[in-house]
Amino acid sequence: MEQIKDSYLTIDGEAEAIFKEKSSKFLCYAYHVESEEEIAACLEPLRKRYYDATHHCYAWRLGPFGEKFRANDDGEPSSTAGKPILGQLLSREVTNCLIVVVRYFGGTKLGVPGLIAAYKESAAAVLDEAKIVERTVDKRIRIDFSYISMNDVMRIIKEEQPLIEEQIFDNLCSMTLAMRLSKADILLGRLGKVEGATVEVLE
Repeated sequence: MEQIKDSYLTIDGEAEAIFKEKSSKFLCYAYHVESEEEIAACLEPLRKRYYDATHHCYAWRLGPFGEKFRANDDGEPSSTAGKPILGQLLSREVTNCLIVVVRYFGGTKLGVPGLIAAYKESAAAVLDEAKIVERTVDKRIRIDFSYISMNDVMRIIKEEQPLIEEQIFDNLCSMTLAMRLSKADILLGRLGKVEGATVEVLE
C-alpha cells in the first residue's frame, strides 16, 4: 500500500542572519507564512525600514507540498537572486516560508556567478538560524451524536487520538477533530459505525 505523505517541514517563527561579500552586505530574514497576505505584510515593513537598500530580493513556498511558490530578483540580473533563494527552500524541503534578502551594494560588482553564490549563501545562513519543525497535514472531521452514543465516540477518540479542535456537549453533542491524513480514514470508518452519529469531512 502506498504511503500517504502527510507531513512537511516549515520554520517556527522568524530568523535573521547577515552575509557579507566583497563589501556588499546582505541582510537575511526568514518568516513562517501561511498566505500571500502574510507575505505582503512581512515585505512591507522591510521595504520601509531599509528604504535605501539596493535590492529586496525574496522567494517563498506555500502549501504542505510547496504547491505555490515565487522568486523575485528585484532588479538584480535575471535568476541571480530569487532563484538561488528558492533553491535553498527546495533543497531543504521547507515550505510555508518566506526568505527576504536585503542587499546594500558596497561598490564592487560580484558578477553573475558571484551574485548567485551570495544569495544562495544568504538564504542558507538564515535557514541555519531558523528552527525547522515538522508539521502534519490533517483532515478535519465533524461528528454529531446523541448523548447516548457518547461512550462509544469517546472510546474511539481515546484510541485513535485525533486533535480535538472544538466540542459541544448538550442534548445533541458535536465535535470537530483533526487527524493526520494517513490515519484519518481509519478514524472516519470507526466513527461512521457509531449508531446515531453523523460524520462529515470539513474543507
